[in-house]
Amino acid sequence: MTQALIRSDNLRGAGLMIVAMAAFTFNDTTIKSLAGSLPLAQTIFLRGLISTGLMVGVAWWMGGLRLRLPRRDWGLILIRSFADLGATFLFLGALFYMPLANLTAILQALPLSVALGAALFFHEPLGWRRLLAIAIGFIGVLLIVRPGADGFNTYALWGLGAVGFVTLRDLAARRLSRETPSVMAALVGAAVITLAAGVATLVDGWAPVEAVSGGKLVLAGLFILAGYLASVAVMRVGEIGFTAPFRYTGLLWALVLGWLVFDEWPDGITLIGAGIVVATGIFTLYREELAARRMRRASVAR
Repeated sequence: MTQALIRSDNLRGAGLMIVAMAAFTFNDTTIKSLAGSLPLAQTIFLRGLISTGLMVGVAWWMGGLRLRLPRRDWGLILIRSFADLGATFLFLGALFYMPLANLTAILQALPLSVALGAALFFHEPLGWRRLLAIAIGFIGVLLIVRPGADGFNTYALWGLGAVGFVTLRDLAARRLSRETPSVMAALVGAAVITLAAGVATLVDGWAPVEAVSGGKLVLAGLFILAGYLASVAVMRVGEIGFTAPFRYTGLLWALVLGWLVFDEWPDGITLIGAGIVVATGIFTLYREELAARRMRRASVAR
């Protein structure tokens, strides 16, 4: 009976992870379709107003609106928020000028960069197998980016910068205490991004918002909310070691939507690089889960 329940929870968790990745990728597709219609800062600002408003409602509903948090956590939330700000501008800036699947493939290196960052800054154990996987994974990233090659898109460097900022964001989130609701951290981040984008519109300019563009912005805000809710629910259902690899379905969504909406399809070398990144990322997640299980068994034995 217990095994059946675990299997059922794992399947639910996998489904939620697929939904979360689909929602985030549909958001990216919607935002990319606004390129040429609205300036980047205005797009981020208007989407931020919508998503932040929706998130306030969700935080209130979940009982996550807490201002009395430890000072240390507020510092980590601010670090996380400004890292999220850098990642948002770099990612969406690259998204306006890069194929959706190519940029999404670059972001699949996140499990590798987070594992490396945790080892460097938090001294978390990192065996030779994961080190080798990380090295091979970054070779895959180079195949996607191909600096110096003909047709190299300089905005790919923006994508790599976004990976760096998201890594910092996730490392800061790891250090938050359990009493700080994740929805509160996400809400502060969304508010910081919205405020900064509003200031940036003074320089970047403002364009009239037509009905179609407005509808797309509302849709993007709803996709962001759906992705966030699904990703939070994943953490409460099933085993992380089982559900985490399903985050790579985001690349499949990006391939399909890039082809259907923008008539984009990566070349063979990019697909090989993406395959290497995904394979090494899954292996890294698998090794992390094995290490976590050993630590849990050791703590129980003591």
